[in-house]
Amino acid sequence: MPEARVVTSIADIGRESWDRLFPDEVESFAYLRAVETAGLDAFDWRYVVVEDAGRLLAAVPMFLTTYALDTTLGDVGRRMIAGVRRVFPNMLILPLACLGSPCTEMLPLGFSPEAGPGRQPALLRLILDAFEAEAARGGAHLMGVKDVPTHQAPLWNAVAGARGYRGIAGLPVASLDIAFHTLEAYLATLSPGTRKDMRRKLRNRAKVRLEWRHDLNGVLDQTMALYRQTRDRADMQFEDLTPDYFSGVSTAMGERAVYGLYWSGNDLLAVNMLLRGDDILTDKFFVMDGDRGRALDLYFLSWFNNIDYCLEVSLARYQSGAAAYDIKLRLGSTLIGTSLYFRHRNRLMNRGLNLVAPLFAADPTLRPAA
Repeated sequence: MPEARVVTSIADIGRESWDRLFPDEVESFAYLRAVETAGLDAFDWRYVVVEDAGRLLAAVPMFLTTYALDTTLGDVGRRMIAGVRRVFPNMLILPLACLGSPCTEMLPLGFSPEAGPGRQPALLRLILDAFEAEAARGGAHLMGVKDVPTHQAPLWNAVAGARGYRGIAGLPVASLDIAFHTLEAYLATLSPGTRKDMRRKLRNRAKVRLEWRHDLNGVLDQTMALYRQTRDRADMQFEDLTPDYFSGVSTAMGERAVYGLYWSGNDLLAVNMLLRGDDILTDKFFVMDGDRGRALDLYFLSWFNNIDYCLEVSLARYQSGAAAYDIKLRLGSTLIGTSLYFRHRNRLMNRGLNLVAPLFAADPTLRPAA
């Protein structure tokens, strides 16, 4: 009979067993192990597994943290909360147990090949039983599920919804199908105005030197300085990455980790961290010197260089993650919708969170793909 348990390291599950549940996932065992060992102090890692006679049937990462609910609010909402916190310092800062990972694009929930759709609701109920028990042991009264992709939403609506979890729209992920054979053919798919603007920006290619690498040896300190600048400019901040994250991913993933370094003379202006799968290139982080990078249109240069990379090694899709949706839509991406789910153990708190839930949902004007 299947039973669920919680382990504190993905190493206790093993690479072969984990990756069997996620055969096409670029954010694989190696990536999650690098995240786990990166020293991200704000997070306490767990993994919920369901096994039958020692055979892994389902698995999902989990973490414990202290979460400020206004993390995903806009500027106006954050200013309102900041005013309240001058009187109530701990307002909307809660211990959180969450299924998922702060460092993945979507929820890594995997089922074994023999666990067909008919078995998945029962397996998910076992996962939630173990998750909720671990949340209680960790003192987390707020429970969440992060970045459920659209195709899994019916399963979560049925199983988690029956337990009182509230679903809201999360931040979608941008994706571009590489359905062309040259950059010129790609440019031809864009609107005339965007095409003209991109051709002008691409003239800056001659002003920078691009270096492709699989590690950050010798440039890690510079990369972290650029990361700090970029993080300070960000509208929303959740995880705070460490040097061990950036170096650990390259060590764990080898040639699956790809770094684009943008140089002007001897000055490193930007670093683009990407993960390469069998048919996908996932853009994880683009960090840059704000003033000099914008002057050279480095974000746009990196976009086209990444498309070039996909063409060169015959990848079918470029996934560029959340944020900057207006730009990504202009450049031909579609948006893959995600959902967040939450429940508070205290009924009154849960009722209150349900009332304010629309404030924390992603912008409804975004247009996720079905």
